[in-house]
Amino acid sequence: MAGSFDFSQFINDSKATVLSPKDYFSSMAKEGGLVEPIIKAVLYGVISGVIYFIFTLLNLSAYTMFGTGAAMALIGPAIFAIIGLFIGGVIMLIISAICGGNTAFEANARVVAALMVLGPVQALFSFLTSISFYLGLIVSALIALYGLYLTFIALVNALNAKENVAKIVIGILAVLYVLSLYGSFKAYRFAGHMGEQMLEQTEKLSSEQQKALEQLQQLQKSLEKLEQEQNE
Repeated sequence: MAGSFDFSQFINDSKATVLSPKDYFSSMAKEGGLVEPIIKAVLYGVISGVIYFIFTLLNLSAYTMFGTGAAMALIGPAIFAIIGLFIGGVIMLIISAICGGNTAFEANARVVAALMVLGPVQALFSFLTSISFYLGLIVSALIALYGLYLTFIALVNALNAKENVAKIVIGILAVLYVLSLYGSFKAYRFAGHMGEQMLEQTEKLSSEQQKALEQLQQLQKSLEKLEQEQNE
């Protein structure tokens, strides 16, 4: 696989990673060079980028909501995929070492490249955020938690990690993620509450300004009337 990339195999591997991860990670190749996992990561990034790009044009993407452009939606995921492959490979290596598993960087990078299949899945459901922040966050969280489950399967079956230790590590990561998710919910609700208060204060201030303007107009009319009476 060092000299060529089998696209049909890429599709089959992607399906197997999501639908039958235990079988896939038990038989996946752990050597053969970094070209294949790099191409794999880039492809997942490009697919994600195309999906985000389409949703951005339809105003259904978080890229639109946060003010970034369609170009960033298209290019960003591919760039982040390459960076994420190498950073993720190091992180996976550390986790694997903690769990008593394989500490070869290539094997861990190949696992990370396989797990990146969830990138396009996240992108596919990203439009939900434009419908409801809470719905989008919940679906994104479920995909992320499934990603942790896939990581556990990969640690045990591909990297030969100790199952009991891997359960503890992934369990801790899941708890930390849920806590961070709860923090995101709280922050969003707080921001929404503050926004409502500011809107109410703005409306109240506008109403008071309108009343003051009406009083000034009445005073002006009274002064004009008084001036006319004095002239007569």
